[in-house]
Amino acid sequence: MAQLRQTEDVLLRMQRELSEALKKPVGERHWGMVIDVNRCVGCNACTVACKAENNTPPGVTYHIVIDEEIGSYPNVSRRFLARPCMQCENPPCVRVCPVGATYRRADGIVVIDYETCIGCRFCVTACPYGARSFDFGEFYTAGRTPSTALYELRANFEYGRPWKRSPNDRNSSPVGNARKCSFCLHRLENEMLPACITTCIARARYFGDLNSPQSLVAQQLSSSRMMRLKEELGTSPSVHYLL
Repeated sequence: MAQLRQTEDVLLRMQRELSEALKKPVGERHWGMVIDVNRCVGCNACTVACKAENNTPPGVTYHIVIDEEIGSYPNVSRRFLARPCMQCENPPCVRVCPVGATYRRADGIVVIDYETCIGCRFCVTACPYGARSFDFGEFYTAGRTPSTALYELRANFEYGRPWKRSPNDRNSSPVGNARKCSFCLHRLENEMLPACITTCIARARYFGDLNSPQSLVAQQLSSSRMMRLKEELGTSPSVHYLL
């Protein structure tokens, strides 16, 4: 069995470790992500998978890939930097919310209560990573096709319940609220890895419980290539990068 585990695909290992982590109390696990920048090919499969999973409208994107140009001509190279929500341990977005609609869970995921959010957008401004968006209730096909496409009207299942895209029903719709990546919390609680993890063609990202020393994601933290974005701000992101 030990030999089998050494050669198993990283996705299978992360899936197994996810199931093991879910057996622990919520407060004893800390979900985190490591992204290997050298392996990322900039295919944007993670971005597309995220939009499809969460049915996000125009202007709302939880996960982007930043295309950077490094160096000076003629010695120029490209680097792709994937940017989900950092799930900060000290999140600025939480501090500025006047109604407590955004908060950090015991397992490290920063979430938004759509029923409490008043749409003030203070959190959108406060996030130093640009990881928050506002849902203005727009649709990609509205006004461009004879009718709004049915796939845009389907509910998403963020936070474990269906949210219909209806601006007339604030109690069951994310329209008029701030929105962000939640590490696909609704998938995690059903023993499924985040959509961006399972669709990465380069196996450039790792996900799991940072509190488990034996997990694949925790083992990456000892690498000399490890860094976190804007650490000087004291946000303590749960997303790490291998440069």
